Amino acid sequence: MNKYEVMFIAQPLEEAEVDPIAEFVSNLITKNGGKIEKVDRWGKRHLAYPVKKQADGYYVLINFDAEADVIKEIDRVMKIQEPILKHLIIKIEE
Repeated sequence: MNKYEVMFIAQPLEEAEVDPIAEFVSNLITKNGGKIEKVDRWGKRHLAYPVKKQADGYYVLINFDAEADVIKEIDRVMKIQEPILKHLIIKIEE
């Protein structure tokens, strides 16, 4: 298993409204055989430029372990989720 982190920016909602989105991403990772290490909510921040007509976004960082072939499926599903404005998955080299 490789170590990865996914950073995503959700629509600028309150923390209680972002929890289901973070839970969805965590469940997506675990359903595909990954193991969550840490979920770090950075909170609502102003974006450098508008994304999907939003000036603010709620940042969440998730560290996890997964096989390399799972990443494409996680990326595909996150792309079609409307509450997620942007996301980036990075492999962490040890």
